[in-house]
Amino acid sequence: MNRLNFHNNKTMQDRRCVCVFLPNDDTLNIIVNVKTLCQELLVQVCDLLRLKDCHLFGLSVIQNNEHIYMELDQKLSKYCPKEWKREASKGIDQFGPPMIIHFRAQYYVENGRLISDRVARYYYYWHLRKQVLLSQCIQREEAYFLLAAFALQADLGNFKRNKHFGKYFEPEAYFPQWVIAKRGREYILRHIPNMHKDQFALTASEAHLKYIKECAQLDDVTVHYYRLYKDKKEVEASLTLGLTLRGIQIFQNVGSVRQLLYDFPWTNVGKLVFV
Repeated sequence: MNRLNFHNNKTMQDRRCVCVFLPNDDTLNIIVNVKTLCQELLVQVCDLLRLKDCHLFGLSVIQNNEHIYMELDQKLSKYCPKEWKREASKGIDQFGPPMIIHFRAQYYVENGRLISDRVARYYYYWHLRKQVLLSQCIQREEAYFLLAAFALQADLGNFKRNKHFGKYFEPEAYFPQWVIAKRGREYILRHIPNMHKDQFALTASEAHLKYIKECAQLDDVTVHYYRLYKDKKEVEASLTLGLTLRGIQIFQNVGSVRQLLYDFPWTNVGKLVFV
């Protein structure tokens, strides 16, 4: 084998496939070098999406059912499954199974106007859409109906009587499951069209802004939650850490309910120590 062919074979053996899941459920399949830095992949994703303002976004992998954000100065291989590293032995025509990575909002804002790039605002909006489906603000039920109206205006445009009737949207795509269970799908399909109609003439960009602003008023949407264990013997985490727009929250887990124990505003946090 001549030197050039050997070099090409080695180059191909160092390539891997990553599948990047986007907030709107689209995916990007990207071929990278096994030594690629997380920062380099993030830049590549932003370039493919034509996203100019990417400082609010990060890349995450799911570990123990939680999104763990990658440190951008680390290599992808720090977060990859073992099989992904070993693919080089399978030959030059095969990249092997892709590594699953999520592109999602890592930092939150209270006002969407702080996101000047419309593409960035679009993906930020879609990240919040997924967060809303997990939200449990029982006392703010009306907010989910307003959010659904903004989202329908953003997704479908102005209400049209000859087009938007009956089951023209899936409640599961816009409401947390507990709201659907409480009110019923028929109730939602009957009442939401009028609220959608009230948003007439809002552009998609304006609807995104209203959605982002309303989400910031819900306590558990613009938050990253992480389970905390008091010791290694704990099977179920007894505490939950919440990283919010305004500070750090510590919750006691009682069954499926989180009870707030401590609320530390960022202005009062001088030092963080992790054990």
